[in-house]
Amino acid sequence: VCGFAHAEDTSISYIQEKGTFILGLDDSFPPMGFRDENNEIVGFDIDVSKVVAEKLGVPFFDKEVIDLAVEKSGFSREMIESAELKAKSSFAYNLASALNLSEGIGASPLSVNEKLFLAQFDVIKEISENNEGVIVGRCADYILKDMPGVTNVFIYAETEDRLKRAVEEYGDNPEKIAHTVATIDKARQNYYNYHTCQKWGDYRNYNLSINSSYITEEEAASLIAEYVERRTYRDETRDE
Repeated sequence: VCGFAHAEDTSISYIQEKGTFILGLDDSFPPMGFRDENNEIVGFDIDVSKVVAEKLGVPFFDKEVIDLAVEKSGFSREMIESAELKAKSSFAYNLASALNLSEGIGASPLSVNEKLFLAQFDVIKEISENNEGVIVGRCADYILKDMPGVTNVFIYAETEDRLKRAVEEYGDNPEKIAHTVATIDKARQNYYNYHTCQKWGDYRNYNLSINSSYITEEEAASLIAEYVERRTYRDETRDE
């Protein structure tokens, strides 16, 4: 979860005054975030984000990253949404990302995988420059790491609790959910590690890490909101 505010005001009060809360959701990480049978994004991250938005008293937009990436890149929604899932094998993904099968003098030197990543990269940058809010997943912690006022939060849970929640709360098949979660975890890790040159889940990439196995959605949301309000922000503009 990546929360950001402009350098001139890095507090929750600015978001409340502006009345806008931007939320980019990752729908490929059950039970934290995925699509149900109605194609609606659900999951723990989404539930927590809704509570945070309610605490701030502002609306949030859950399709901004995908919608804008599709509009600006020309790629289909399906390609953008499934970008991370292509990284199930680190070797195959790294190889595919290094190769460009386009031909001709005017062909782009970038692979399709790199173009898909950059499409979301550009949109996340654009959103952060024009709004204050929260983006869930999509390497936002890396993309916005040099932006003043950014708060990066990593929400995780014990594997048994993730599996139990996926089955009990969201109706996943108990016989398949362990394999599904393991496969998606691997893909997400490979995708993140390749594009950021950082290690997915490394505490050094975040300001706050929360193990959601031991607290409720309400408590997790309260922790995030209070941390953003109380933390110290370094004014990167002072040295300029």
